[in-house]
Amino acid sequence: MKSIREQLISAAADYQITVSPLQAEQFQTYLELLTEWNQKINLTALKEPEEIAEKHFLDSILILKKLEITRGARLIDIGTGAGFPGVPLLLMRPDLKLTLMDGLNKRLIFLEELLRVLSLNAELVHARAEEGARKPEFRTKFEFAAARAVARLPVLCEYCLPFLKDGGIFAAMKGPEVERELESAKRAIELLGCETISSREYALPGGDGRSLVLIRRNAPLPREYPRHGAKIAKSPL
Repeated sequence: MKSIREQLISAAADYQITVSPLQAEQFQTYLELLTEWNQKINLTALKEPEEIAEKHFLDSILILKKLEITRGARLIDIGTGAGFPGVPLLLMRPDLKLTLMDGLNKRLIFLEELLRVLSLNAELVHARAEEGARKPEFRTKFEFAAARAVARLPVLCEYCLPFLKDGGIFAAMKGPEVERELESAKRAIELLGCETISSREYALPGGDGRSLVLIRRNAPLPREYPRHGAKIAKSPL
């Protein structure tokens, strides 16, 4: 397996992020386990080590340059898949109280093994987002939430914003040119008791554009949200 240690250290440094040799070694282990398991279950469409290092690992930790995450904060990664962005953030910030939530149990089995191998601690939850947000232990309980998802913002907001406590911030990782999508999500964000605080565009080393939308809870979450998943998809807020 090709080493991505130096690539990751160098690329992160270009964004003023320090990846230590130990952390780079952990990312290498992550890469190798992800590649091995990807032959058995579909975890990522990316195959090349360099692509995984840039588009999964580096992309995930760039949140730390755009958002100040307080020490010991409780953070939930919703629809985590193969652990992005939650596990890379935990590698960089092991002080975080991380919850990884996904609707497919086979992904959580992979993550359980990954966390064991990396000697990291995180809570694993098998639930769809709209189901998890109805559970008292998760509803409005997190200082931070994050998601990398292809769902449009009005849909993504109803899935993710119910996890935020008062003052909590949701980091929505999106592609470039997100302003039109953000405009269409204004009503959803307001109905869910939140406000947009920033939308920032940036590029990965290979030139791929990214956006990070930050949304904060500033009012109570109405009891009727989130709705059933089918209704969210059929009639976005």
